[in-house]
Amino acid sequence: MFFVNARAIVEREREGKTEIIIQTRNKPNEPKQLELPGGRVEQFESLLTALRREVKEETGLNVTSIEGEDTRIDTNWINPNIVVECVRPFTAYQTIKGGIDSVGYYFICRVEGELLKEGDQTKNPRWVSVDEVVERMHNDPL
Repeated sequence: MFFVNARAIVEREREGKTEIIIQTRNKPNEPKQLELPGGRVEQFESLLTALRREVKEETGLNVTSIEGEDTRIDTNWINPNIVVECVRPFTAYQTIKGGIDSVGYYFICRVEGELLKEGDQTKNPRWVSVDEVVERMHNDPL
């Protein structure tokens, strides 16, 4: 099985520092680990639609803007029965070794609303400084 994911780097500026949202994965039979909001794209679902849906389900927040969204084009003008979405993500990844074969696209986003304490298969979504994330990646990468 092959999965496609859309993930959000949700940013805000606070007290002169950039913060992002991280959360703890809370899925049955999977290790508890830190992750960014987002998840699987459903069959024939737009990447941007999936991103907005996943952020809402996991954090309770509404995505107000997605960096690169203004580059979006689709091909429905060629053949209305076949539509291909083209959009520029911030970055992309592909699993090349491991248990789950997947690719994913990360988008930088802005949001509004109240952050949940627990979301869909996630716990403790929270704002942390980018400096804290970088430090944690160097000192405790898991």
